[in-house]
Parts: sequence; structure tokens; C-alpha cells
Amino acid sequence: MKTIKIAPYIPTDINIEEIGKNRIRISAYPFESGYAITLAHPVRRLLLSSSVGYAPIALKIEGVAHEFDSVRGISEDVSPFIVNLKNIRFINKALENDGQVIVDYSFKGPMSLTGADLENDILDVANKDSYLATINEDAVLNFSIIVQKGIGYVPSEDIRGIIPENYIPLDAYFTPVKRAVYEIENVLVEDNPTYEKIVFDIETDGQIEPYVAFKEAIAIMHSQMSIFGADISSVPLASKNSLEETVELKDLMIKIDTLNLSARCFNCLDRTGIRYIGEMVLMSENELKNIKNMGKKSYDEIAEKLQELGYPVGSELPEEVKSSLSKKITKMKS
Repeated sequence: MKTIKIAPYIPTDINIEEIGKNRIRISAYPFESGYAITLAHPVRRLLLSSSVGYAPIALKIEGVAHEFDSVRGISEDVSPFIVNLKNIRFINKALENDGQVIVDYSFKGPMSLTGADLENDILDVANKDSYLATINEDAVLNFSIIVQKGIGYVPSEDIRGIIPENYIPLDAYFTPVKRAVYEIENVLVEDNPTYEKIVFDIETDGQIEPYVAFKEAIAIMHSQMSIFGADISSVPLASKNSLEETVELKDLMIKIDTLNLSARCFNCLDRTGIRYIGEMVLMSENELKNIKNMGKKSYDEIAEKLQELGYPVGSELPEEVKSSLSKKITKMKS
């Protein structure tokens, strides 16, 4: 017998499967239709952008003035040595909270220098076999590196101003997550086949275990959303309206050419004069379907894009937001 829901279904099952070195598959289900992508997409973005890692950000080599120099007795010039060094994935053993350490090294040839040779009481190396350089007989290589804790990617131009002048700045690749993808599958719940399962495939470079990276991404999501858990009943009305505009209008004033629509679908909207995502969000299902030359395939494509953005066709926006959005669109198109 059909029933009327008073709350969305709460997922009850989660499975974790190790499918390779530093690689796992996480399955969670069942979610209400549309809920899976709403949760999966931001988790994936946080895994790739906000997972903490450790990377060399600066290098100083004895007797070297710049990155295009060479070192006597070393097979590699400085530039390829830097490329090899940036590939080393460090693991924190005893770094302080600020997450930075300067490490001095001295090696005498003949030897083949690898990531394992950079390990010490403070740092481990995930890719121990990674090649760095060949030091010839009777040659000595003395160098220092600054290893930093961080997230994402930071270009060397941004690092130059925060390191000593006698160091060469390096592009810093902090992200320890190599792969973060998800699939959404349908599952059956009480004869209803529209429920969904999220299947994450997560792989790291060894700096951090994939499940730890996943848990940290979830924690970051909670912390980012915590501002909305505060009591806003005492917030002045003008500030509430500003909050609504910040949440809604920023996303909705983006042009439709950013959606990567098919040519047929884009041309259909363009000929009608629709330029912004917000224009489609303000339209009802019938209004969208009745756009001239709007076929079923184009409509389904638009509906899928709006669903991914978190604004399913026919979404009910607050009246204040709808009014502000309409005014902004009119102004932008005038």
C-alpha cells in the first residue's frame, strides 16, 4: 500500500572493500532518488582538493646558484633532479603542528639515490624506490629541502616569498589522493527500484590510507556546513537576504555555456534567449518542455544537468531569491 513520507529514508548499509594497494571501494545505500549525487559530488571534490599531504616546497644544493645549473659528479642536471624530487611522497612521522621541516642531506658516490635514502627520524617516504639521481665515484651531493604540510597544489611563484632567498622554490603537489571517482546504482527497497547506492573508488599515493582520507573529507564537509547549524533567528533580516543571495544567486548567474551541453541542446536555449542557469531554474517543467524545438533528449539533458547542480526541474526557491534572481537576470541581459 502506498504511503506518504514525512522524512527522507536514512541509509543503513556501508561496505568497505580493499581492491588494491592503497585503494578501496566504499558502498553506501539506500539513498532517496537524487540524494546520492547531492552527497557524492562534494565528497569527491573534498577528497581531491582538501586532503592533507606533505611535499617538498624548496631546495638548496651546495654549489648551485639556480635551477638550470649542473652539479659536478652528478649524472642529472638540477632541473631533472627537481622533477624527480617533486615526485617523492613524504609521510609525516614527527612534524610539529605547523607542518614544516628543513632537512639536510649529504651523500657520497658512487650510488643511485632513491626515495628511501631521504627517510629520517621525522619523515618516511611512501615511494621508496622512486629514482632521484646517480652520484658518480668520488662525487659528493650536499643539499637541503623544506618539506611542508598542505592541501591542493601551490605553484612555485606563490612559494618564492615564504622561503629563504638561497632556496629554489618548487611547485608543491600536496594532494595524497590519486583517484576519487563514484558511481550511482539503483537498488530495490520494498519493491521500489528508484533508491540509490553510492560506490566510491578511492586511491592514495601511500601518504595516507584511503579510508582515513575519506573520513577526513566527511569531517571537512561537516565543519563547512556547521555555520548553517547555528541559530540564525537573531540575524538581521538584511543579513539573511544577503545569505540567501550568496547561497543561491552566485551559482545561478553562471552562463549556460559552462554546462557543456550538446550543440543541439545549447542552440535550442540560445535561440530562445536563455543565457543563464537561473533562467532555467525559474522555469517549471512545462515551460522548459514547451521551449521551441525542445525535444525529449534535450530536455532530459537539461534536467540531468540541473539535478547535478542541486536544482532539479521545478525547484521551489524562496520568493525573495526568485525576485532577486529575476531582477539580476533582467539587468544582466539589458
